[in-house]
Amino acid sequence: MHSDWAGILKEDEEGYYFQYRDVYLKKEDAEPVSLTLPLQEKPFQDKVLFPFFDGLIPEGWLLNIAERNWKLSARDRMGLLLKTCHDCIGAVSIEPMEEEKEDE
Repeated sequence: MHSDWAGILKEDEEGYYFQYRDVYLKKEDAEPVSLTLPLQEKPFQDKVLFPFFDGLIPEGWLLNIAERNWKLSARDRMGLLLKTCHDCIGAVSIEPMEEEKEDE
């Protein structure tokens, strides 16, 4: 969020999880990534990708190009998000995370 590491988005067999980092929540100027994901310590959970993040994924012909170039299915929402949303329009960008970085 504005180049600050705001939170962690994960996918597993149960669904999707988003949680703000404690460091981010303690910032005086912290703001939510979306009105649908207000600032809170408790993680958000859902069986489907949260609409805010899903809305960052390209559509139409641009989605077709992304699917072809990275050999991803339109159903692989997390894969598409990670491949296409490094430099989104707006305040939020999505970056893949190394396992050890999670502990920082």
